[in-house]
Order: sequence, then C-alpha cells, then structure tokens
Amino acid sequence: MVEELSPSAVREKIERDEPFDLIDVRDDEAYADGHLPEAEHVTIDELEDTVVDRDWADEVVLYCYIGETSVQAARLVEEYGDAESVGSMAGGYDAWEPLETRAD
Repeated sequence: MVEELSPSAVREKIERDEPFDLIDVRDDEAYADGHLPEAEHVTIDELEDTVVDRDWADEVVLYCYIGETSVQAARLVEEYGDAESVGSMAGGYDAWEPLETRAD
C-alpha cells in the first residue's frame, strides 16, 4: 500500500539529507517553473517506460500537482520497481508552496 507523506515529513527527509529518490511527475513546464529541492523530473510517460529497468533507492517519494497522479505513479513503482518503501506526497506541489511562504 502506498503511504502518503505530509509535505512537512518530506521536508524533514530533505533537511536530514536522507537517502531517497524524490520524483516530480508533473509536466516539463511545471517542473521548470519550480520544484522541490533535489527532486528528479520523471514524467508519467517516462516512468512507465523505465520503472522496471531503473535502480530505485530503498525509499521513493513521488509528487505531482495535488497528490492524485503521484499516488498512481507510486503504485506503479511499488508494483514494478525494486524500492522497499514507496510513498506519495499528500497535496502535491500545491501543498508545498504554502509551507515555503510560511517559512519566510
């Protein structure tokens, strides 16, 4: 079962420099406009083509715009990838930005 992680939990993982794959599944333009620190951009189409062949970290967290597509993408990684733990960031990138604003 795909775990949903809060944006603050993902932020803590980044700040603690934990080893995990952070995957942004949004489109090219959205990624170029902004993304989470250290996030790798892999569109859904690219993910479908590479999920089996990729060497995944033990833990993988995916995110999209609002946290729905990333759940589906996480299920794909969970089913066909070799990661031990796969999660989706609840609320997606839209939930991350307000945290950034409050932190200022």
